[in-house]
Amino acid sequence: MADEPLDPILIQVSVPLPQPMVFSGFTDSEKVRGWLSDHARVEPRVDGLYELEFTGETTFTSLGRVSHFTADTDIGFTWQPPPLYADGIGPGPSLVYVRLQDSPEGIDVTLEHSAWPATPAGEAARSFHFHFWDERLHRFKDYLMRAAYG
Repeated sequence: MADEPLDPILIQVSVPLPQPMVFSGFTDSEKVRGWLSDHARVEPRVDGLYELEFTGETTFTSLGRVSHFTADTDIGFTWQPPPLYADGIGPGPSLVYVRLQDSPEGIDVTLEHSAWPATPAGEAARSFHFHFWDERLHRFKDYLMRAAYG
């Protein structure tokens, strides 16, 4: 069916640190700037801001809102992708949801990015974001490990 959205992006990384420390990497504006964006304004509560600004090769601002929040467990926010697709406008807002769980390796961080339209722009955006989030979650882990251990 053409109206069904594309499958969500699912990426997971394990971080051997305490859960509150890992969660703060998504909720503390300064920490978010350390691994995700050049500028960040995060209000960790439902309907709080989740605004990210990126500069460089792909310059854009994602003016998001927190849609789901459970302290030290999960956070969801809306995401405005960069307008770098063939039609010049991109597919519109999507949803990012991050869940933390205990695991033998530490804390499993699972990121799900969904609401990709089944269009050429949606497919291009999904592909871009798969690589984007894969690289950023590994940067996230490295950032937190350096912050904890130097």
